[in-house]
Amino acid sequence: MKALPENFAKLIESLEKLPSIGRKSATRLAYFLAFEDKFSALQIAHNIEVCVRELCVCEECLGISSKPICEICATPIRNNGEICIVASPRDIFLLEESGEFNGKYFVITSLEKLDLKALENKILRDKVKEVIFALSPTLGNDSLMLYLEDKLSYLGIQFTKIAQGVPTGVSLENIDQLSIVRALQARTKI
Repeated sequence: MKALPENFAKLIESLEKLPSIGRKSATRLAYFLAFEDKFSALQIAHNIEVCVRELCVCEECLGISSKPICEICATPIRNNGEICIVASPRDIFLLEESGEFNGKYFVITSLEKLDLKALENKILRDKVKEVIFALSPTLGNDSLMLYLEDKLSYLGIQFTKIAQGVPTGVSLENIDQLSIVRALQARTKI
């Protein structure tokens, strides 16, 4: 690293911190951004700055938004009686890209961070009849689904989960769109 200018080495180190970017990829990206397409580099830097400054977490679903309430939660036609529980705001984008789901969402990253009262309020406010779990099949997620079914069963709603076909231990971001569509279509009652 001593042969590299300090700023260039710092750029490589910064890029290496991104998911799935190793040393070689970081070096290639740094060279491309610093020397081959400076305009794109400045655009990327600007877009990152704007996102860091302006994006927030939706107060209702805990997804990503540029306003206190995201577009999905604010859209009345999305009140179809379905709410989809996901493990990450990224999962919302993946499910939306499939075009198969037209309800609303709620993000639960972990049982420790679960705001059960907020979820109950959203279910009541949106007149939810079905809670769909779109979680990777793991023991922890299975426990979370059973816990929520137990805590929310008094509401008289149906609980389903997306169909298997999403491999165990694989996050939704690594699943192709056809598998996501089929998993949503073939969801099962818990």
